[in-house]
Amino acid sequence: MPAASHGLDALYPGFEHLSLPTADGVRIHLTMGGTGPALLLLHGHPQTRAIWHKVAPTLAEHFTVIAADLRGYGDSSKPEVPEALQSPSVPNDHAAYSKRTMAADMLSVMRQLGHERFDVLAHDRGGRVAHRLAMDAPAAVRRIALLDIAPTLDMYEGTNVAFARAYWHWFFLIQPAPLPERLIEADPGAYLRDVMGRRSAGLAPFDPRALAEYKRCLALPGTAHGLCEDYRASAGIDLDHDREDRAAGRRLRMPLLALWGREGVVHRCFEPLSLWRGVADDVRGEALPCGHYIPEEAPEPLLDRVLPFFQESQP
Repeated sequence: MPAASHGLDALYPGFEHLSLPTADGVRIHLTMGGTGPALLLLHGHPQTRAIWHKVAPTLAEHFTVIAADLRGYGDSSKPEVPEALQSPSVPNDHAAYSKRTMAADMLSVMRQLGHERFDVLAHDRGGRVAHRLAMDAPAAVRRIALLDIAPTLDMYEGTNVAFARAYWHWFFLIQPAPLPERLIEADPGAYLRDVMGRRSAGLAPFDPRALAEYKRCLALPGTAHGLCEDYRASAGIDLDHDREDRAAGRRLRMPLLALWGREGVVHRCFEPLSLWRGVADDVRGEALPCGHYIPEEAPEPLLDRVLPFFQESQP
């Protein structure tokens, strides 16, 4: 069904905005345009599908581009997860925001749009959803490009003081509700500026219209809870799923392109190619001349890498 565009029309001229349901009643909002093979775009924290506005027009010359808001973010649904369940003996596993659940949202949306097989380009949190989507539904994902992340399990297990200081929000957001929610909701704009503005490039790379979208969506009821639940799931049930994959020998078989910012924390604290080769068979990639927010800091270098990657024939 068509959906309200808010400030997205100015960022995505000629694209359409839709809202589609999933099996559990969540509605996923997305922006779509272009023609050709399907390419799913997934954003990170604390952003929305607006992050792709600098690269989507060029991508749409070659692909049918579907930029979606993850559950808990943007205009998509934000299911509430009570901190205390009915029985104290049943712990809250935050499964409603597990990457498995969030990946299932995207698989449902793509199938409703008629795409049984598609490529994925994903940044940050969206990359973690894309990793799980490719692992759980390998027949659906042809190729996958992941921006400025290493595998979640490796990042947690490799945490040191430098990483913890730089990615303080990982450990703030997983605190029990409602503490982090209350602090974010007190001033969503300040949280946005502190998280995004303290990265290597500051706020200079961001279009004011995109920043306005991020601020609008972060202030929506339930967003603070949704993004906290995303991180709480990543520190628990998502790690369980990753460990189960590794114990069973499950690996990503499709081609994987890993790109990260040379000025970012992932570059300083991890070895992305080595870590992705620990979970995937066909990995290539490199650092780009930017920080964390690759689609907005380095759109041309990003396009230079992803267009030939997605246009390669499948081996």
